[in-house]
Amino acid sequence: MSTPLVATGLRFLVVEDQGFQRWTLEQMLRSLGAAQVHSAEEGRQALEVVRCADPPVDVIVTDLNMPGMDGIEFIRHVGECGSRAAILLVSEQDPTLLASVAAMTEAYGVGLLQALRKPLTPQKLAAALARYHKPVEAAEAPRAFTLREIDAGIRNDEFAPYFQAKVSLSSGNIEGAEALARWHHPQFGLVAPARFISVLESNGKIDAMTMAVLRKSAVQCRAWRARGFSTTVSVNLSLTLLDEVGLADRFDDAIAEEGLTPADVVLEVTETAATSHVAHVLENLSRMRMKGFGLSIDDYGTGYASMQQLARIPFTELKIDQSFVHSAVNGGSSRAMLESSLEIAAKLGITAVAEGVSTAEELTLLRELGCPYGQGNYLIEPLPAAEFAAILARHALVRAVR
Repeated sequence: MSTPLVATGLRFLVVEDQGFQRWTLEQMLRSLGAAQVHSAEEGRQALEVVRCADPPVDVIVTDLNMPGMDGIEFIRHVGECGSRAAILLVSEQDPTLLASVAAMTEAYGVGLLQALRKPLTPQKLAAALARYHKPVEAAEAPRAFTLREIDAGIRNDEFAPYFQAKVSLSSGNIEGAEALARWHHPQFGLVAPARFISVLESNGKIDAMTMAVLRKSAVQCRAWRARGFSTTVSVNLSLTLLDEVGLADRFDDAIAEEGLTPADVVLEVTETAATSHVAHVLENLSRMRMKGFGLSIDDYGTGYASMQQLARIPFTELKIDQSFVHSAVNGGSSRAMLESSLEIAAKLGITAVAEGVSTAEELTLLRELGCPYGQGNYLIEPLPAAEFAAILARHALVRAVR
């Protein structure tokens, strides 16, 4: 079976101090259709190529341990000079070090294809290059919205939940859906949450939108129930809300008015909330669980929650942050963190969900590690209510045929 020409039309720079390995890599790239292959023995030579190449280099394949300027310093300079080339790390170094350099690469604003250990084969190289996408031209900064504009949008009922499925990785069944706020702006179209959530939180105004999303999500969940689907719905809670005495009662009343019970709803909170010692936060989380709401700790691994801290709040779900899911395929510390998170969930008797599943490789690894649930665009992307209901119906039909 021939290897696909995934490098067709692309221009490469190979940075490798070992002559034979450098030549071998150049030949692999040409066999994959590379339009042009530059080479350098160490970072200083490579940096000159990056600065002078016309047309510019698309992909830089670099080792780490080299004489003169090593690969780590070279990557820093690539980021500082504003190159738009993507980096493919290829090294004999320990997987933990590779994972660290991969994170550093992205922190410097440099596109990272993958971090691979030597020896490199044509198949591994082709799979890594298949991830490459031409960088898009920098767009103008999105328009900033004021608190007054966002408040007006809430009053005009312009906000609605989109739903992203929580999928069983063993059966493929949709077991739950996370409600993600979207703003249907009459002039600017669909507005992502990054452009309004922080404004509301920093001004202490997140309450109205959260309640609107909760109620609309409850309406949709009731409709799913009426069609025979047992899918639960998850709603995100801001830490600023959890300091309000009586929040648990308000949530209970709101979903009851929409015909749901707390068992139908999962409330997602961040690790910051999980590790909070504020009495009101602990009271609300405890009372929500006592009423029957599911409690999920979101983005697990990015904060400072320990097993002891998790155990003091009756969580029912642990969502593993997508950064560990993405980088675990390269092994090293990220895979260890992923495995540890799954073990912690199992020991605490709560459900584990891997966030941000974006590739077949990630999905395969999660199944191998026994992760019960996943969420991400590779599985099902966030959808408006009608489209999500249609997906539920199709999944139900497939199960019936089976």
